[in-house]
Amino acid sequence: MEDVQKFLKDCGIYYLATIDNNKPKVRPFGTAEIYEGHLYIQTGKKKDVYKQIEKNNNVEICAFKDSKWIRVSGNLILDNRIEAKKDMLDKNPNLRGMYNENDDNTAVLYFEHAKAVISSFGEEPKKIEF
Repeated sequence: MEDVQKFLKDCGIYYLATIDNNKPKVRPFGTAEIYEGHLYIQTGKKKDVYKQIEKNNNVEICAFKDSKWIRVSGNLILDNRIEAKKDMLDKNPNLRGMYNENDDNTAVLYFEHAKAVISSFGEEPKKIEF
């Protein structure tokens, strides 16, 4: 899981895919933090992406850097605990202008049953489950 987080952090931006009315929706994200043994991302509950995850929490991430790419798939689980929100916001202080661990908008979600594959041309893919 640490390798997955490092890859996502090194990329800076990754793309999260969800489903909305049987159509794929993809958008850029930047948060990827480990807390209590889980890989977390963050968004706002008022956003369409959150509503899509509520309806279907099976998502996939894709990112590319230095001739390598990663795909991470799994289920996102909402963690409403203030401690989890605070950890995310403390590690990403640039989000504090928009989010607060005590508001009703901040959503931190962790991967469950996740599978990641780091690939590049000419090398055997590295598979990670967490």
